[in-house]
Amino acid sequence: MNIEQARFNMIEQQIRPWEVLDPSVLSLLSVVRREDFVPAAYRAMAFVDMEVPLLEGGAKGMCMLQPKVEARLLQELALGKHEKVLEIGAGSGYMAALLAHKAQRVVSLEIHPELARMAAENLRRAGVHNAEVRQADGSKTVLAEGPFDAILASGSVAQVPQSLLSQLKVGGRLAAIVGQEPVMRAVIVTRTGEHEFRTVEIFDTVAARLLGFDEPSRFTF
Repeated sequence: MNIEQARFNMIEQQIRPWEVLDPSVLSLLSVVRREDFVPAAYRAMAFVDMEVPLLEGGAKGMCMLQPKVEARLLQELALGKHEKVLEIGAGSGYMAALLAHKAQRVVSLEIHPELARMAAENLRRAGVHNAEVRQADGSKTVLAEGPFDAILASGSVAQVPQSLLSQLKVGGRLAAIVGQEPVMRAVIVTRTGEHEFRTVEIFDTVAARLLGFDEPSRFTF
């Protein structure tokens, strides 16, 4: 496989048509080597328009988002170099690497120990020094470093928990894919005041559920 041709095709045929037109995002996708963040067993899928499993057997919820979804979420967050970012679901570390190139600092939480180790090692090998991976349940963990300028959930959630919204600065943005199959929506939630939030739906998609972000319990009588 011609790696550079496959990368070019991914950007031109998958990502641009999804309204990802920010030159800084497109150039970043050319620089950060996605294939280096994909497990060897699935490397042939590095540039394919689908979620890539991160563990043998393709464990549910343990996968990289589609390239076009990653790119669109990165663009919509519109990060600045001075900003501090929290990622939920480090996975392979690829999204953390993209975020780190756009922001000042990234803290990425990963609930699965093996993936937390993989992500940290991938970031180290890629020379990304301003992103830190911690093994933790992002649905429950509130970090002392907060509040954050931006939060990204790298997978779907049934609903955005208050524990994440509380970690946003006023003016901060949260990007997440919310809902249940077969219909989920990527949203940007902006904290507009101490107890005020504005939600904008940006596109429809479906993504694997992040561990710990299952459906809310429904009581029946």
